[in-house]
Amino acid sequence: MFRIGSHAARALGLAGLLLGGGLVTGARAATPAVALTNVNLRAGPSVTFPVVTVVPARASIVTHGCLADYSWCDVGFAGARGWIAASYIQVVYAGAPVVLAAPVAPAVGVAVVSFNQAYWNTYYAGRPWYGQWNRYYAPYAGGPVGHAGATRCANGTCTHVGVTRGPYGNTVVHRGSISR
Repeated sequence: MFRIGSHAARALGLAGLLLGGGLVTGARAATPAVALTNVNLRAGPSVTFPVVTVVPARASIVTHGCLADYSWCDVGFAGARGWIAASYIQVVYAGAPVVLAAPVAPAVGVAVVSFNQAYWNTYYAGRPWYGQWNRYYAPYAGGPVGHAGATRCANGTCTHVGVTRGPYGNTVVHRGSISR
């Protein structure tokens, strides 16, 4: 009878998890970050969505991914999940703290994610505003509030080009599209 030692058994178990997709790896891994200032963690990627909680300045957060234009990111903080404008998120890149932006995000492992009703249903069931998806989503689909720019929608896809002021007065130009 062939017996496997405990180290070999653990290695085989780990290999099985990796092959079976049981572990988060690669681009799906979360990226550690900090909030640059006191910032609202919102229920969606726009100031039109309700506030889940306030993240204090310098608090540790986990970035699960950002929209394709890297304007807003899905983050976790103290057991809550929500969205923060990328210009308020700081990551470490090349050994230095930097604001999360399109050129930096892929290099530090931030994945591109989407926002949809499934996300809303997963993280906000039981919240007072949970049943109001259409109220909050409709203004967002028409173009992010608080951004100067233009939004064009056709065939269920909205394209937005906008300008946002960052926490230090820097200007960030956003380009991207969102499919409904």
